[in-house]
Amino acid sequence: MPPRHHTPDHAARGVCALTGREVPLRDLVPFYALSAGLAEMIRHDRPEIAADALIDRREVARLRDRHIRDLLAEERGELTALEADVARSIAQADTISTDIAAAYAGGRSFGERLSDGLASFGGSWTFITIFAAVLVVWMAINVAMAARAFDPYPFILLNLVLSCLAAIQAPIIMMSQKRQETKDRLRSESDYRVNLKAELEIRSLHEKLDHLLSHQWQRLAEIQQMQVEIMQERSVPPRPPEPSSPVPPASPPAPPPTPG
Repeated sequence: MPPRHHTPDHAARGVCALTGREVPLRDLVPFYALSAGLAEMIRHDRPEIAADALIDRREVARLRDRHIRDLLAEERGELTALEADVARSIAQADTISTDIAAAYAGGRSFGERLSDGLASFGGSWTFITIFAAVLVVWMAINVAMAARAFDPYPFILLNLVLSCLAAIQAPIIMMSQKRQETKDRLRSESDYRVNLKAELEIRSLHEKLDHLLSHQWQRLAEIQQMQVEIMQERSVPPRPPEPSSPVPPASPPAPPPTPG
């Protein structure tokens, strides 16, 4: 006969100690498993809550968002939009990191992509090599043609072409640099959000570990005290039974009266 495997009862339900709603047990978190700061805030609002009380995960997320907002407001003053976004992501357990380069590249227009390409090509060794070769060929042709040259020395037409090229290239490069500054600002904001969330998560993790360790030490102390009491009870020798008092011998029956 095949062994029977125990399947967890997913239909088991419990009651949240804060809201009073009945939810599945898998969505309930014990109060002692919360971080120390969050538990202190809950006890401030509900001092009668027990250490083994169960709380709905959604309520824990809402209270964690409030706790993080209060913590950031206490340390930094008024919350910014980035800090509020970080607090919301921690409460909802969402990821906050984004690929700034991919997100920014997908939203560029045709003109922006063209200007970025021209700026990238204008700052490469390929452009410098081609540009130098064009200059040398231009001047060599005009020197070789002598009197029939279309741009004789001192190459006034070449200077005009170079001036027009520089006048067009400069604003294109400036537009590309402006978009690069915007991308760098978005990347720095993303880094700030990620670093702030990591800092808050690590702090919350430390508080939770300290709380669990203190709770575990308390349980261990109680277990040790119980073991000491059991050992003391077993080490005490049993008391011997008290000797019972001797029973006096029964008196002989009186003789029957003789007839007169």
